[in-house]
Amino acid sequence: MPEIAPLRHQPEVVDFLLSRRSRPAKSLRAPGPDREALREVLTAAARVPDHGKLEPWRFIVIEGDALGRLADLAHRRMSDLGQDGAKAQKARAMFADAPCIVAVICAPQHSDKIPDREQLLSAGAACTALVNMALASGWGANWLTGAMATDSVFLSEGLDLEEGQSVAGFIVLGTEGAVPPERPRPDLDRITRWIET
Repeated sequence: MPEIAPLRHQPEVVDFLLSRRSRPAKSLRAPGPDREALREVLTAAARVPDHGKLEPWRFIVIEGDALGRLADLAHRRMSDLGQDGAKAQKARAMFADAPCIVAVICAPQHSDKIPDREQLLSAGAACTALVNMALASGWGANWLTGAMATDSVFLSEGLDLEEGQSVAGFIVLGTEGAVPPERPRPDLDRITRWIET
């Protein structure tokens, strides 16, 4: 059995987590990460809390011609749903303009002990870990959802998902353009309550 390294303070990791910032998807350009770089990012994304070791997530890497195919399908689906031209074009651009997208799929496994809700949260944790690893590796990254994340036709025709599977997030990856300005952060005192007795 491999040894587990003892925990130690890693100030560079702390600094990264305290200052991390997703990059706007519209600002990301080619190139995106190659397969070797993506495998490292996905390896980190799979090291998330996973009660019961069920691995209730899958990764679909979308690149090349597949981005154009899904862009056209997203546009058609929005039109079929009666959405106006601007919304249909926005759905199309999400795929057409992306250098690379990783769809993180929530794939709940049957379990008498682990509810689906916990498995969905684990898939969300995989999205966060994927974004953070990509950013720490020097890539721009952004977690998106949008209408296609829940459209049954898009999910079956475009991603070939099985029944019960869903998209936890579309993670757009690429080379960042201009670094975005800092944005207001939550007021910790407003969102935190301490219980001592």
